[in-house]
Amino acid sequence: MIVLQNTIISDDIRDNFFVCNLEQCKGACCVEGDLGAPLEEEELAILADSYEHIKPYMTGAGKLAVEEQGLYIQDFEGDYSTPTIENRECAYALYDDQGILKCAIEQAYYDGKISWKKPISCHLYPIRITKYDDFEALNYDRWSICAAACNFGADLGVKVYQFLKEPLIRKYGEAWYGELTELIEKEEQTATT
Repeated sequence: MIVLQNTIISDDIRDNFFVCNLEQCKGACCVEGDLGAPLEEEELAILADSYEHIKPYMTGAGKLAVEEQGLYIQDFEGDYSTPTIENRECAYALYDDQGILKCAIEQAYYDGKISWKKPISCHLYPIRITKYDDFEALNYDRWSICAAACNFGADLGVKVYQFLKEPLIRKYGEAWYGELTELIEKEEQTATT
């Protein structure tokens, strides 16, 4: 594991290959699972402030899910997540012309309607963060639906932390990411000598 500032990073994030391959998986991570996308507490107000701009991008079923469940839900452990459509896809998911799930939040962002790209948990996937009192643990979430992404990453020679550079910087900052890559490069040099 890698210890960096107030984070502990799984070696899997350094060692495993990964590049999303939406043409293969069709955005299955927006459908599979027990809940919608995890939301950080500070994202709740952002979602509430942005919803009217996101709503035009949503499906009818997604809008109905939000009307019935709210903009987000709170689970039995007190964690927040997006609502789902009949316990399947995220209420903010939409299908494009090729049947690939995309994000209504992200589409509103790309069209300049909002300044929030999407929930950080989605942007960071397949990294999942577990928060503790004094640190955050970053783990690689291995899932069979992402097999094509692992193969694509291997073909391109791109590791998880490299693929997720933008969201890691968004979450922890440029200096943190720079230090992470420096630590990984030093480890690799040490391993080869």
